[in-house]
Amino acid sequence: MSFSSFSALSPSHPLVPYGWDEGWEAEFAPYEEQGLLPGRVVRVDRGLCDVVTPTGTARADTSLVMTQDPMRIVCTGDWAAIDAAGDPQLVRALLPRRTAFVRSTSSKRSEAQVLATNIDHVVICVSLAVELNLGRIERFLALAMSGAGGDGPLHKSALAWTSGAQPLVVLTKADLVEDTAYLLADAESAAPGVQVIVVSAVTGEGLDVLAAVLAGTTSVLLGSSGAGKSTLTNAVLGREAQEVQAIRDSDGKGRHTTTTRDLHLLPGGGVLIDTPGLRGVGLWNADSGLTQAFADIEEIATECRFHDCSHNAEPGCAVLAALEEGGLTHRRLDSYRKLLRENAWIASRTDHRMRAEMRRQWKERSAAGREMYERKRGGGGGHRKAY
Repeated sequence: MSFSSFSALSPSHPLVPYGWDEGWEAEFAPYEEQGLLPGRVVRVDRGLCDVVTPTGTARADTSLVMTQDPMRIVCTGDWAAIDAAGDPQLVRALLPRRTAFVRSTSSKRSEAQVLATNIDHVVICVSLAVELNLGRIERFLALAMSGAGGDGPLHKSALAWTSGAQPLVVLTKADLVEDTAYLLADAESAAPGVQVIVVSAVTGEGLDVLAAVLAGTTSVLLGSSGAGKSTLTNAVLGREAQEVQAIRDSDGKGRHTTTTRDLHLLPGGGVLIDTPGLRGVGLWNADSGLTQAFADIEEIATECRFHDCSHNAEPGCAVLAALEEGGLTHRRLDSYRKLLRENAWIASRTDHRMRAEMRRQWKERSAAGREMYERKRGGGGGHRKAY
């Protein structure tokens, strides 16, 4: 069967429910001339991946596109060119990624790890069964919003590392809390401008709203173990697609039931990617994401007297004034500062020019500190006074 017999706009197109459109069809055109099939990766496991193609689901070998670059590794959500001649079939190439969610690994090398690609929504799942961690919500948002709304390289480069997806915060397990109103308000304060939905897979609360948002799109569920991602996946799909386990009574944490990143077809079209619980969520090139996730602080900072204000003790600092007046909380500002420092540190480890600049600034500050010390001792000009 020739893939060209299908139209990208036809409802009968077998890949349309998985997100196939005219853009992907245009990207795939050179590979179609080679007799290859398009396929979307639904799972990756030890050098092999499951892909859905116009002729069905198949197992494919990724060895031809294997690389040492963590940004080029085949990932759930990728669109690929598949050689269907063998068994297993072969992944010949990956189509350029439109978006990707990337975190920094917990290793000392601080490498990038791509968790999901070609996504429209990043669904940040937060359990109400444990104390609400607003700082973790802000961390996820900073990553999810990095590059959001971007065009050009984000949609053209197969190495796009920023998310470019719309974030959504979902507060799960609402049935375990008597009153969710104040928790919803707290979450919204940590996610200004971002939709926050309270849901319960037990009572069905909020599931219709969530399903309406996700319909026809590609979404990825992210969160800690025990956040209820797999249970939520089953509830939205309307079937038991993922195994679930009870959380531990001692600390409310999950048991890592999900071990792979799995792509599931939604009942009305669109797909949902469930992921294993994340212990660590390191920032990765999240400059633009931090700007958007903390847009309230960024807006206040435009009123500071000095454009390079560090918001510590400078005169005319609008951010400090907002703290005094109650328009900004110390918790949120501390979170902002912490994530800025972490992002700069990660960048310094991955960018030689950044490291060189930080070393230069450190030397200048050290020299200035020594000079000030000598002056206070009465040496002047960096020389000690002679007696």
